Order: sequence, then C-alpha cells, then structure tokens
Amino acid sequence: MAEKQLTVKQKLEIIQKRTGLSQTKLAEKIGVSFVAFNGWWTEKSVPRAKTRLAIEDLFLEVTGQKIISEKELSEKKEMLLQKSASRKNILGEILSNPDIHDRFVLNLTYNSNKMEGSTLTEQDTAAILFDNVALPDKSLTEQLEAKNHQTALVFLFDHLAKKEKINEDLIVKLHSILMSGIHPDAGRYRSHAVRILGVDLPTANYLSVPKLVSELVSVAGKHVKDIIELSSFMHASFEKIHPFSDGNGRIGRLILNAVLLENNFAPAVMEETQKRLYYAYLYEAQTKNDTTRLQNFLCDASLKGFKILDREDL
Repeated sequence: MAEKQLTVKQKLEIIQKRTGLSQTKLAEKIGVSFVAFNGWWTEKSVPRAKTRLAIEDLFLEVTGQKIISEKELSEKKEMLLQKSASRKNILGEILSNPDIHDRFVLNLTYNSNKMEGSTLTEQDTAAILFDNVALPDKSLTEQLEAKNHQTALVFLFDHLAKKEKINEDLIVKLHSILMSGIHPDAGRYRSHAVRILGVDLPTANYLSVPKLVSELVSVAGKHVKDIIELSSFMHASFEKIHPFSDGNGRIGRLILNAVLLENNFAPAVMEETQKRLYYAYLYEAQTKNDTTRLQNFLCDASLKGFKILDREDL
C-alpha cells in the first residue's frame, strides 16, 4: 500500500511544532503574508508551486530529512569565505560598534540559555542585560545565568582582542564566570561520571577530561583551510567530552564562536527554535563521525551573524 502523503496543513503543523514559531513568525520565515498563510492553515486555499517547494524544503529541514549535497555545502562555505575576506577585522568591528556588540550579546545569550531550558523571553533577557532590571516573576538563577553569560561573552571578546589563544585556561575561566553563584563546581572539571540527557552517548571518563580538553584545544591553533569543518569537529568533540558538571552546552558554543572569530568569521547565531535540529546534527556528528549537516547548520548560523554585522533584521 502506498504511503499517504501529508497535506500542506499537516506539514505546516509539524513545522510549527518542531520550531515553536507562531503562525505569524512562520509566515515571515516562508516569506508570505499572514493572510496567505492562514488560508493554507484553514485549507481555504493552496500555495503556489514555488511556495509549496519552499514549504517542503523547510519541512525536510525541521524533520531532519534534508540531504545536504556537497555542492550546496561548498557554496555556503565559499560565501562565508567571501564575506570574511571583505571585512578586515570582524571582532574589532563588533567591539567598536555598541549596537552590533549589544545585538550579538543579546542574541547569543538569549538563544544559548533558552536551549538549556531558560524561561526568559528575549525581552526579559534584554532588560536584565542592558537595564539591570530584576524581574520578580522570574527565578534569580535564570537571571544570574543571563548576566553571567553576558560577562563570559564580553570576557571572551576581550581575550581574543588581545590576540590571546584559545586554550584550556580560557575554557576553565569561562566556566568559572558562567557558573559563578550558580554551581559549586564553577571553574572546575567534573570529578564524577555524567550522562547526557536524552541521548545514548557515552561521555569521557572524568579522569581523562584534562588530557582530552588539552588535546582538543591544540587543534584550534592549527592552520586549516576549512574553518567550518574544524569548528564542527571541535564542537562535537567538546560536547562529547562533557568536561563539566553543568554548563557544557553554553561553554561549547562560546568556544565554537571563539574559533570562528579567531578566523575572522561572524559568530554563529543558533536560534533556539532550531534546537531539535541542532541537537540531532550534533548527535549525528558524534555517533556517525559525519559532520556534514552540522557544518551546514553552522554555515547558516554564521550567515545570520553576518546579517547582524550588516545591521539587517534576522
């Protein structure tokens, strides 16, 4: 018996569930008006062929079925290289433009913390970071996590601006800042076994963590042509080592962006609405030794970073 094809509405429902986007935001992502989108949602109308293809492409992406061709990935990498070459010093540009600096701080802090379960909205996060507002209806821990991530990110920018290398001391320092006042092991590697929730993935023996982290950061200093491939490998490896009791995801994303910035690429803005895809691609890289889809994801995330540099709306 032939498999029943999903309708446009069913695909849109799955996309919305996987991304968490409102119908209005989903319409914007597809590039149509809410009126047109609502017509498809209520099945009073159908999209044109070109738009139907866009919906299908998005559906395959959010369900993890999209096949990334070598040509497509190469074209994205070439685009990133061209954008990188057109800017003399991306980190310097971020540091010398307060609006761009704050936009990166907000986007990276909000999305990274949201991926770890924070209930703060982007507006809440902005109020905490830039207005030093205390929100009585939100937990103090979540608010401290936001401020700590901001402090860690600013420290990272300054560290790289001084031409300091990405090393083990930096990773430990970032963790001490991120988990200050939150976790008793802030700035210390874990001294026990851990499991990554939701996946069947063995982490490193805690006795091996210092050696493994040291070996990994030595890779960051190597001169390679493919920065995206290097970044993907390092990120997947770091998360598999899982060196700390808590905060590994946020630290891993900070180090990932350190590698990108050190090589004059825009930071990767990973939107929390793509959390499921991100974790799926990360797991694929860790278990199948295939970073293709993670690389593609990071290309898109860095391209979003370039949009911030160009002061474009995300």
